[in-house]
Amino acid sequence: MSHVLGIDFGGTKVAVGVSGSDGPSMVDRIRLDTGERTLSRTLAAARELLGSPAAVGVSNCGVIAGGRVRLAPNVPGWEGLELPRLLREEFGSVPVVIDNDVNAAAAAELRWGALRGVSTGLYVNLGTGLAAALVVGGQVVPGAHGAAGEIGYLLVEPAEPGFADGHAPLEERVSGAALAARGSAALGRSVTTAELFERPGAAEGLLDEALGTLAMTVANLCVVLDPERVVVGGGMMGAAGRILPGLSAAIARAVPFPPEIRAARFVDDAPLLGALALAHSATAKP
Repeated sequence: MSHVLGIDFGGTKVAVGVSGSDGPSMVDRIRLDTGERTLSRTLAAARELLGSPAAVGVSNCGVIAGGRVRLAPNVPGWEGLELPRLLREEFGSVPVVIDNDVNAAAAAELRWGALRGVSTGLYVNLGTGLAAALVVGGQVVPGAHGAAGEIGYLLVEPAEPGFADGHAPLEERVSGAALAARGSAALGRSVTTAELFERPGAAEGLLDEALGTLAMTVANLCVVLDPERVVVGGGMMGAAGRILPGLSAAIARAVPFPPEIRAARFVDDAPLLGALALAHSATAKP
């Protein structure tokens, strides 16, 4: 049996896993904290875990453009890193496939999860940040610069500061990090996003506004893409009972051909499973 290697470079941790059979299971895995020499420590751990992989899939918390990591504001020192070259030097002739974490998570859903068999679809990741993956012809669409689906940069108001001013307007309204910060300010005490959904108190209106903005955004994406299915994943899906009904209602009202709405099959390990899905795809290519 040929084994493949998956690596997920996250903002605060790195996960490495090994998969044998083509499915959402791992025969071995390790986790490392980020910090000094993150890349070299990860590659050393990967070599120890699987010396001769048939292929390597890599999930990266930034966008790869021009051979370098771009759009990685949450990982100091990561932007500008020549990750593709460094991985080629490490693994030689072994196929290496790299994508951002949300596209990788969508790849896992396409191969084994809630997007399986879908030709045109949308994957929305609600986590610390906010992003989406567009699926056309059963494949994730990368865009001209690998940045398709970076919906956190969408404007919420016509003339508000945007990317050129160092802002991600939509992400600053409705991501997990944004809700935790805004909820803490409204309640006068520190709360996590999960706590905010469980006991919103005086922040109830803030949640309604944020989820309404999210629903409008996803509905607009559906009007543009005309997907057959929308799959929603990410760490905020612990509050799926609050999030999905409003999303479904908005899409039913606004979209000419409303798609099916589903929760993602994979949540916690989605980027790592996505990296393994990318690696399995590479072994199937001639």
